[in-house]
Amino acid sequence: MITVKEYRGHIRNWEELCERLEIPLDLTRQEREEKILIRAYETWGYEMADHMHGMFAFALWDEDEKKLFCLRDHFGTKPFYYYETEDGSLLYGTTIRQIMEQPGFVKKLNEEMLQLYLSLTYVAGENTFFRGLKKLMPGRYLIWQDGKLSITRYWTPAFRLDDSRTLEEWADEIHTTLKEIMPEVKTADETAESFLSGGVDSSYVLAMSDVEMTDSCGYEEKRFDESGLAKQTAEILGRKNSRCLITPEEYFGIVPYVMYNMEQPLGDASAIAFAIACRATAQHTKICYSGEGADEFFGGYNMYRNAERYGENLKTFYVGNTNIMKEDEKKRILKKYDPDVLPIEIARPIYEETEGLDPVTKMSDVDIQIWLEGDIYLNVDKMSLAAGLEIRMPLTDRRIFDIASRMPSKYKVNEEQNKVALRAAAAKVLPEEIAFRKKLGFIVPIRIWMADDRYNQDVREKFRSEMAEKFFNVDEIKAIFDDYVGGNSDNWRKVWTIYTFLVWYEEYFVKR
Repeated sequence: MITVKEYRGHIRNWEELCERLEIPLDLTRQEREEKILIRAYETWGYEMADHMHGMFAFALWDEDEKKLFCLRDHFGTKPFYYYETEDGSLLYGTTIRQIMEQPGFVKKLNEEMLQLYLSLTYVAGENTFFRGLKKLMPGRYLIWQDGKLSITRYWTPAFRLDDSRTLEEWADEIHTTLKEIMPEVKTADETAESFLSGGVDSSYVLAMSDVEMTDSCGYEEKRFDESGLAKQTAEILGRKNSRCLITPEEYFGIVPYVMYNMEQPLGDASAIAFAIACRATAQHTKICYSGEGADEFFGGYNMYRNAERYGENLKTFYVGNTNIMKEDEKKRILKKYDPDVLPIEIARPIYEETEGLDPVTKMSDVDIQIWLEGDIYLNVDKMSLAAGLEIRMPLTDRRIFDIASRMPSKYKVNEEQNKVALRAAAAKVLPEEIAFRKKLGFIVPIRIWMADDRYNQDVREKFRSEMAEKFFNVDEIKAIFDDYVGGNSDNWRKVWTIYTFLVWYEEYFVKR
């Protein structure tokens, strides 16, 4: 007998699976998806994820074999954690807090993660800030039987570039595939809204959907505010737009809430704005679309356009989308520094997998396996869960990635443009001024807010606290902060990354 012990997610191709696995269609969504997991395991065993599309992390108990089977989806859109206790038990779940509450969990800080965090601004790889607590990485399944744990990788991003097709043919395949996916993203009786920025990804998802209401963030600082562009896009497409105005007071006030619900520190400043957006959106819908995945799959970051000049040097320094502190600086500011704990070691196996491929593909794969899992998908999952909102990402799909995995890099980035083929696909349903709009990113006015004494008092206090003295040479981090306030705005990321760690540490090791 198979039972579902843990499950979070959304199985997109449920209708097809119900037909193949002879499951009634008139069940509730929860009953239906749990039945799919059980029948899929009984039918395909450890290869069950090969037949599933969507977002999922789950644990199944096989009573006959006394075996636990846990699996995380291909890209890691849903988290899964596990912890081996001193008495030989296994604790597991899709949130860290549910594991912490179980007998046998011993809360200890894994301090070496701080060294990696100061460069990456997020928690990359399988280890976490809690000693002994690990992430089941994307595309893996875990088996626990007779007190023994084994982990197997069932899926790896693979790139087999096809240079025989034209740009228009690639654009056609993207568009046709997304058109096939969109009806799976929600059922006819579900109502969804869609996050909308000024960029092509969210605009394309909106244009391909039937949602009537869009949700955007805005600021009083005009140079950071994309909400006007989002409103224009919504109007052009005949949709409504709801704007959430984010103030610096609200932004700084919600940081402890974000770090607590994130469960691990995250130094991505946009995560705070995203949390505010999730809470505002959850007031009028329970399902919302978002455009994550396209940048990493289709060459969305401007830095990819420099990939060729890096050549083989990439594997000596490129560890993902962010790398804000070098080793000599971390040596100065940390009280404990281990020269063997290096961010590049997390990326090294990925470079071995992409040996012989072009630099854009290598950078993309590093971001798919490290940055997406550690930052983007974590943020989406944790902040939506905290707000009671379910976010579905149509562009994060194995069928979309399959196209990207075959597409030559010249159709992803060139000297003038990023996401070349994706923009060409989007132009089939969007005006050119939207489809080919320059990428702005989800920017936040934090770099100017945090230098303002009206808003940075908690940052100042944390930097000179006894808590900071446990980990940092406080004169060194104070110098970074003073340099930032004095006008070196490039230091804002370093200040923010140190600050978010301290806020998180206070939430989990001081207050609780």
